[in-house]
Amino acid sequence: MDQAAIIEAAMSAMTDTTNPALFDVTIICTTDDFQASYWMDRLSSGVCKSSSDSTNNYPMVIAVSEDWSSSSGAGNGLGTLYAFQKACNVAKEKYGADLAQELMEGKISAALYHTAGKGTRLAPLPASENNNKPGVKLPVCHQLADGSYEPITVLEAVVRQTGIYASSRSGRLSVFWGDQIFVPTAPFKYTPTHHVDIMCTLEEEPPTEKVWKEKGLEKYGVIAVSGGGNAAQVEKVDHPTAMRMLKNLGDIARVGPSLGSFSVSAKMLQALCDEFSSELAAKDGKLDTDPHFWMPLTLPQDEYISLMSQKGVDEQESRSHHLRMAKMKESFLSANPELGMFGSVDVGSNACWWDYGLLKLYIANNLKLSEEGDDADLLRRFFGVTGRTMNSEISGVTVDGSASAFSCKAKSGSVGANAVIAAVEAEEIQIGEGAIVVNCAAKKIIAGKGAVLYNLVSESDDGIVAEDGDVIVSVTDTEGSSMLLRSKTSICGGKAWKQVLDGNKMSFEEVHKQNRDSDVSNIEKKRKELYQKASSSFGL
Repeated sequence: MDQAAIIEAAMSAMTDTTNPALFDVTIICTTDDFQASYWMDRLSSGVCKSSSDSTNNYPMVIAVSEDWSSSSGAGNGLGTLYAFQKACNVAKEKYGADLAQELMEGKISAALYHTAGKGTRLAPLPASENNNKPGVKLPVCHQLADGSYEPITVLEAVVRQTGIYASSRSGRLSVFWGDQIFVPTAPFKYTPTHHVDIMCTLEEEPPTEKVWKEKGLEKYGVIAVSGGGNAAQVEKVDHPTAMRMLKNLGDIARVGPSLGSFSVSAKMLQALCDEFSSELAAKDGKLDTDPHFWMPLTLPQDEYISLMSQKGVDEQESRSHHLRMAKMKESFLSANPELGMFGSVDVGSNACWWDYGLLKLYIANNLKLSEEGDDADLLRRFFGVTGRTMNSEISGVTVDGSASAFSCKAKSGSVGANAVIAAVEAEEIQIGEGAIVVNCAAKKIIAGKGAVLYNLVSESDDGIVAEDGDVIVSVTDTEGSSMLLRSKTSICGGKAWKQVLDGNKMSFEEVHKQNRDSDVSNIEKKRKELYQKASSSFGL
């Protein structure tokens, strides 16, 4: 199958609303129980809702919080195992289902989405969702079960996209990150050949030193695949170092950056849960998949120690951990020889990739909704965009031919070139070139060139005013009180996390602390009430 045919098959599967591609079980790992409740309700009645009148438990949505002993978290390794165990408990209590057993028997497929984290580099948008980072809205709307329209969230988009791998992964747990969408240019239907397989973008050329430098592979975690299909992982090393570390792999046919997302067989999942049972029971320790699972399972001991020393890890600690994993590997493969240990799933070196985890990428990828080109066309198709203006009442507004407006109401004004607005209601709007406005209601909305306005509601005559490059969001509490939080498109929230920026009374970090354990479902209800009240006040 050529690339065009693969892309067409992927897009057809991702956008099939009659028979959506879904995992049997969707598990969301969140920061707290309020977020867990929010996502179970939202996904069950939305993108994960069955299109048939099925009488069994599936598709099932389970959301759990990572209530780990340390504030730094469990890491995505232990975090995956812990979230799966919690999900199994919820499934048994709520539905009487034995997820672990059904997965072991190959009856179901399951996917886990990691969404916990502060989202510092996307600040201040996650603050406006009360730390519910995966709930950050995109400036394009989808239709809900009740027929209404509202902006789709990042996580909903990710769940829709990744479902295309479900049919190949019965009896496996797939693990994805909650802020990246991609369209593969390599086949997405396959038969797993290894207990662990990891997604990567494999280069077509052999891994020569020239290719390594040209592709900048020394900057990434890299997956190397032998001619026989076995794989290994190294991280941020030059070509000579990588070749030395990977010598046990034999002939290396292809290499490419790891995407981090992976799947494991039910047997490997159980083995990992057994191996780390003491840490899981105590909710203690922090282990990530790449440095603590995959690399010690695929690299010789000396090379693993050398690589971990670059991270500042003590030699004896690395040696002890490698011995532990090697012992587990030997025992596991002797009992389960039907599959290899570690393989790859190529998504294609030309895969389309849309990341919403950084503010600058959130802006760049959302502006693609108004751009021209193959990448922009695929993005619009994925989101069901069939016209520049959809489900909107803006006949009195002058809209540039390159701008986009979704589910908006306004009586007068203009929308500038390449701007994107969604769920905006106002008497008058003046939207500058390349501005993004999402879920805002006011008598008047003025957004300068490249500005980002998000979740803003105002009943004042002055309305909402943003200068060029301004980022302004509203943070609402359970009482319905709101405060503005400001930034600039040129500012990285991670670097400015502890600073009190101009126009703010608190730093992003202080707002994050204030938002902890917020009842996000109740706050969203309050926010919608405020939006409707403002919209009604000026006759829309």
